[in-house]
Amino acid sequence: MKKSTLLAALILVAVSGLLLHARIHFFLVADKVQPGGFIFDRALLMATFFPLIDVLAVTYLFLSRRTALYGYLLNGFIVIYGTIFMAHYSIAEMAAKSLPFYTLFWKSTLPDIGIAWGDFFIGKTLYDYYTTSGE
Repeated sequence: MKKSTLLAALILVAVSGLLLHARIHFFLVADKVQPGGFIFDRALLMATFFPLIDVLAVTYLFLSRRTALYGYLLNGFIVIYGTIFMAHYSIAEMAAKSLPFYTLFWKSTLPDIGIAWGDFFIGKTLYDYYTTSGE
Protein backbone atom coordinates (compact mmCIF):
# COMPACT_ATOMS: atom_id res chain seq x y z
CA MET A 1 0.00 0.00 0.00
CA LYS A 2 1.26 3.47 -0.81
CA LYS A 3 2.06 6.10 1.76
CA SER A 4 -0.25 8.60 0.08
CA THR A 5 -3.18 6.17 0.32
CA LEU A 6 -2.59 5.62 4.02
CA LEU A 7 -2.25 9.36 4.64
CA ALA A 8 -5.48 10.02 2.75
CA ALA A 9 -7.30 7.37 4.80
CA LEU A 10 -5.89 8.81 8.04
CA ILE A 11 -6.99 12.32 7.10
CA LEU A 12 -10.47 11.22 5.97
CA VAL A 13 -11.16 9.28 9.17
CA ALA A 14 -9.81 12.11 11.36
CA VAL A 15 -11.82 14.78 9.55
CA SER A 16 -14.93 12.58 9.72
CA GLY A 17 -14.43 12.18 13.47
CA LEU A 18 -14.03 15.93 13.85
CA LEU A 19 -17.21 16.62 11.88
CA LEU A 20 -19.10 13.99 13.86
CA HIS A 21 -17.94 15.57 17.13
CA ALA A 22 -18.81 19.04 15.93
CA ARG A 23 -22.29 17.86 14.99
CA ILE A 24 -22.94 16.09 18.29
CA HIS A 25 -21.00 18.31 20.70
CA PHE A 26 -21.13 21.75 19.09
CA PHE A 27 -19.70 24.27 21.54
CA LEU A 28 -22.22 26.99 20.73
CA VAL A 29 -25.51 25.93 22.30
CA ALA A 30 -28.90 27.62 21.99
CA ASP A 31 -29.60 30.16 24.72
CA LYS A 32 -32.87 29.30 26.46
CA VAL A 33 -33.10 32.76 28.02
CA GLN A 34 -32.57 34.63 24.77
CA PRO A 35 -34.15 32.77 21.83
CA GLY A 36 -32.04 32.99 18.71
CA GLY A 37 -28.89 33.55 20.76
CA PHE A 38 -26.04 31.19 21.54
CA ILE A 39 -23.95 30.45 24.61
CA PHE A 40 -20.33 29.30 24.46
CA ASP A 41 -19.86 25.98 26.32
CA ARG A 42 -16.23 25.41 27.26
CA ALA A 43 -16.79 21.73 28.14
CA LEU A 44 -18.15 20.99 24.69
CA LEU A 45 -15.22 22.83 23.12
CA MET A 46 -12.88 20.29 24.75
CA ALA A 47 -14.83 17.48 23.08
CA THR A 48 -13.98 19.10 19.74
CA PHE A 49 -10.40 19.93 20.73
CA PHE A 50 -9.03 16.36 20.60
CA PRO A 51 -10.41 15.50 17.15
CA LEU A 52 -8.98 18.82 15.95
CA ILE A 53 -5.55 17.82 17.30
CA ASP A 54 -5.99 14.50 15.49
CA VAL A 55 -6.66 16.26 12.20
CA LEU A 56 -3.92 18.87 12.47
CA ALA A 57 -1.08 17.58 14.66
CA VAL A 58 -1.26 13.84 14.03
CA THR A 59 -1.53 14.33 10.28
CA TYR A 60 1.40 16.77 10.32
CA LEU A 61 3.53 14.37 12.36
CA PHE A 62 2.81 11.49 9.99
CA LEU A 63 4.01 13.48 6.99
CA SER A 64 7.65 12.76 7.84
CA ARG A 65 9.44 9.56 8.72
CA ARG A 66 11.37 11.37 11.47
CA THR A 67 8.22 12.47 13.31
CA ALA A 68 6.00 9.46 12.55
CA LEU A 69 6.74 7.93 15.97
CA TYR A 70 5.35 11.04 17.68
CA GLY A 71 2.28 10.93 15.44
CA TYR A 72 1.78 7.28 16.33
CA LEU A 73 2.06 8.01 20.07
CA LEU A 74 -0.20 11.07 19.96
CA ASN A 75 -2.75 9.19 17.87
CA GLY A 76 -2.71 6.36 20.42
CA PHE A 77 -3.19 8.72 23.36
CA ILE A 78 -6.11 10.46 21.65
CA VAL A 79 -7.80 7.14 20.83
CA ILE A 80 -7.36 5.75 24.35
CA TYR A 81 -8.55 9.00 25.92
CA GLY A 82 -11.54 9.14 23.57
CA THR A 83 -12.42 5.50 24.20
CA ILE A 84 -12.45 5.98 27.97
CA PHE A 85 -14.55 9.12 27.85
CA MET A 86 -17.01 7.94 25.22
CA ALA A 87 -17.53 4.63 27.03
CA HIS A 88 -17.92 6.38 30.39
CA TYR A 89 -20.52 8.85 29.20
CA SER A 90 -22.38 6.19 27.28
CA ILE A 91 -22.58 3.85 30.28
CA ALA A 92 -23.49 6.73 32.61
CA GLU A 93 -26.34 7.82 30.32
CA MET A 94 -27.63 4.27 29.99
CA ALA A 95 -27.56 3.83 33.77
CA ALA A 96 -29.26 7.18 34.40
CA LYS A 97 -32.08 6.37 31.99
CA SER A 98 -32.31 2.69 33.03
CA LEU A 99 -31.99 1.57 29.42
CA PRO A 100 -31.79 -2.17 28.62
CA PHE A 101 -28.43 -3.73 27.75
CA TYR A 102 -29.14 -4.22 24.04
CA THR A 103 -29.27 -0.43 23.59
CA LEU A 104 -25.51 -0.50 24.15
CA PHE A 105 -25.17 -1.39 20.48
CA TRP A 106 -27.84 0.94 19.07
CA LYS A 107 -27.78 4.08 21.21
CA SER A 108 -24.27 4.22 22.60
CA THR A 109 -20.94 5.52 21.41
CA LEU A 110 -19.71 2.01 20.57
CA PRO A 111 -19.69 2.73 16.79
CA ASP A 112 -17.79 5.97 17.42
CA ILE A 113 -15.22 4.06 19.48
CA GLY A 114 -14.84 1.66 16.54
CA ILE A 115 -14.15 4.59 14.21
CA ALA A 116 -11.53 5.93 16.63
CA TRP A 117 -9.76 2.56 16.73
CA GLY A 118 -9.92 2.36 12.94
CA ASP A 119 -8.10 5.70 12.89
CA PHE A 120 -5.50 4.27 15.26
CA PHE A 121 -4.90 1.16 13.12
CA ILE A 122 -4.51 3.25 9.98
CA GLY A 123 -1.88 5.26 11.88
CA LYS A 124 -0.19 2.07 13.02
CA THR A 125 -0.05 0.78 9.46
CA LEU A 126 1.42 4.09 8.32
CA TYR A 127 4.00 3.94 11.12
CA ASP A 128 4.87 0.35 10.15
CA TYR A 129 5.27 1.53 6.55
CA TYR A 130 7.82 4.14 7.66
CA THR A 131 9.76 1.69 9.83
CA THR A 132 9.95 -1.10 7.26
CA SER A 133 10.60 0.96 4.14
CA GLY A 134 13.55 3.21 3.50
CA GLU A 135 11.32 6.23 2.94
